[in-house]
Amino acid sequence: MEQAPLASSADPAIARTVAALQPRARAELAELVRFRSVADEAQFPKSECEAAANWVADALRAEGFTDVALLDTPDGTQSVYGYLAGPAGAPTVLLYAHYDVQPPLDEDAWLSPPFELTERDGRWYARGAADCKGGVIMHLTALRALREHGGVPVNVKVIVEGSEEQGTGGLERYAEANPELLAADVIVIGDSGNFRVGLPTVTGILRGMTLVRVQVDTLEGNLHSGQFGGPAPDALAALIRILDSLRAEDGSTTVKGLPADGTWDGIPYPEEDFRRDAKVLDGVELTGSGTVADRVWARPSVTVMGIDCPPVVGATASIQASAAALVSVRIPPGFDATEVTGLLTAHLEQAAPWGARVAVEQLGQGQPFRADTDSPAYAAMGAALSEAYDGQQMAVSGMGGSIPLCNTLAALYPRAEMLLIGLSEPDAQIHAVNESVSPEELQRLSLTEALFLQKYAAAHAR
Repeated sequence: MEQAPLASSADPAIARTVAALQPRARAELAELVRFRSVADEAQFPKSECEAAANWVADALRAEGFTDVALLDTPDGTQSVYGYLAGPAGAPTVLLYAHYDVQPPLDEDAWLSPPFELTERDGRWYARGAADCKGGVIMHLTALRALREHGGVPVNVKVIVEGSEEQGTGGLERYAEANPELLAADVIVIGDSGNFRVGLPTVTGILRGMTLVRVQVDTLEGNLHSGQFGGPAPDALAALIRILDSLRAEDGSTTVKGLPADGTWDGIPYPEEDFRRDAKVLDGVELTGSGTVADRVWARPSVTVMGIDCPPVVGATASIQASAAALVSVRIPPGFDATEVTGLLTAHLEQAAPWGARVAVEQLGQGQPFRADTDSPAYAAMGAALSEAYDGQQMAVSGMGGSIPLCNTLAALYPRAEMLLIGLSEPDAQIHAVNESVSPEELQRLSLTEALFLQKYAAAHAR
């Protein structure tokens, strides 16, 4: 059954086409989310990622892309590349998304199977539905709509990454070694999201990140807590003290030497909206100081992502000889991720109590990014968003997440304009259980991208 176009001021013909393509978009998203494409062989077989990559490659070939290739990147994963030629003299636009996903976490906490697209309360639920397999479908839908309305007016390169969520940098290093491959006049990163459902938004900044594993050792082996408890140094207790030192009393990040007083002067983020988006429990305070926007877009923030220690079930009366944790810091523009990694490492080492031995291993890193939102492509994107969202003006927000590839592409192609849009608005709950995508956002943003490519091509021809 053909879906009616959403209310918009866009060309009604192309809006009808995008609407008619939505059942296909849903069916293909259902196929793509079935792949358990977590780029970590310790959690899921590599064959799941390989199958997802092949699905994307087949989809590009079916749309007439040439030079479709599975790129073996240095981190052992595959990125998918394809090229679609446009009219002679047309500019080139690179469309980016990623097919790898975060692990589902506690599968029992999902209200429906995480790798099975399930419609509920007007949204489609599955791991990767918004981040970022939905982005793959958004790109495909936009291109299909254009083919039915005079053809795609630009040269299109598509790159779909296979390890973005792991932060292992495979595609960045591949691009650096093959700089001609992804060269483009405009780069559309389909991996961010509207500030709120229905509010057309481009992302102006991305925080970078560093990810380290900290190991604490105090004894040659575990000891009976009754026989040795008291003077024997407990590695888990030492780790807890080290991790606690990363936050002040109010929860602000306190890595030594790392300023945490930046301010955000863009779109505000009201505290009541943040509490609702983050699902903060009643009576629980937010951490840190300054405005919410300051804290999520302009200041570093530390997160303890996991701890290796005995689980409660099955724990014995033992003093732990070793313990470890995974620690990340999100880094706003204006900071260098390598310098932050050094400061974090030094802080963790110096915070160790009782002479405990500390080893810090860097696992991932990405630089922060700031877009030039005054560039000509943003004028075309603003007009496209306004048409697709019924006359609303484009907003510019920050995004607390990281897309390390952005800085790599900005360095390789300094003249390229880079725009960030996508499906990961707050209700999507990306990286959490019960991730979902709004079908209306998928429809509107697919329409937006089609309109943008038309408008950008027309402006370039003038």
